Amino acid sequence: MDVLKAIIPAAGLGTRFLPITKSIPKEMIPLLNKPAIQYIVEEGLKSGITNFMVVTGKAKHSIEDHFDTSQELELALEERDKESLISGIKKIIRMANFSYIRQSEPLGLGHAVLMAKHAIQPKEYFGVALPDDIIVAREPGLRQLINIARQEKANIIAVQEVPMNCVSSYGVVAIKKQITPKLFQISHLVEKPQQKDAPSNLAIIGRYVLSQKVFQSLEDISTYAMGELQLTDAISHMAQNGEKVFAYKMQGTRYDIGNPLGWIKATIGTALQDPLYGPHVKKFLAEIDTPESFIFDNTKNITHTL
Repeated sequence: MDVLKAIIPAAGLGTRFLPITKSIPKEMIPLLNKPAIQYIVEEGLKSGITNFMVVTGKAKHSIEDHFDTSQELELALEERDKESLISGIKKIIRMANFSYIRQSEPLGLGHAVLMAKHAIQPKEYFGVALPDDIIVAREPGLRQLINIARQEKANIIAVQEVPMNCVSSYGVVAIKKQITPKLFQISHLVEKPQQKDAPSNLAIIGRYVLSQKVFQSLEDISTYAMGELQLTDAISHMAQNGEKVFAYKMQGTRYDIGNPLGWIKATIGTALQDPLYGPHVKKFLAEIDTPESFIFDNTKNITHTL
């Protein structure tokens, strides 16, 4: 089973980051010096994926511009002997193929995935990676799922354990059979259940490896979907109609950057692991005795030059 394609849904309005997302796509908000969506593409490339279908919306042109060459910038950097500043993105542009699909209305994750149906061949498996979730792991997140998909010859979704009082914020899996401590065959999925109705505490996070059959399920459920078309409903439909679907506990650290607080945590977490920024961030944090002292005591010198 070769998984060479991934769909990246990036058409959301980003309302939780307003007003910045009025002019900047949420997917282009940076973690350190890279936009969030670049982390997703890098994970895909490290997982053997080379073709990316990015589902975008209005005012998302900067995503396309980011994954394109800029001769004026490259010449300016060459003159200053600073080509290394964009060596990473130039490597991505050489290695990856991008296509962009416009979603005219934000009608849900399932609808966004369905928009890319024409790019997936019969019997082909493909990845889905949500830019809201950044996975930091020794083995790339999508690679973990691809390995299980090959092993089981089935659909795989990434999950993580969450406290029961948080299940209402996630899609949650109902377990049919436990295969290993990390791998479960599922019977169905429940989108954002109340705590009393949750079938488990295994919450779906933004990585999937799916078969082309998910498109048929999306089309089948679209006739009775109310408002948004949910991917979880389609995967549940597959599981209840003879398709094997497994849930795998993703290994590594997952950052949810779909909201400002999650983005702040991700920025600090990734900075602490960065060899350049890490020591400076640790020193900065040590100098802040309490949040109050940081806010009100302006006598401290907390500015450091890298």
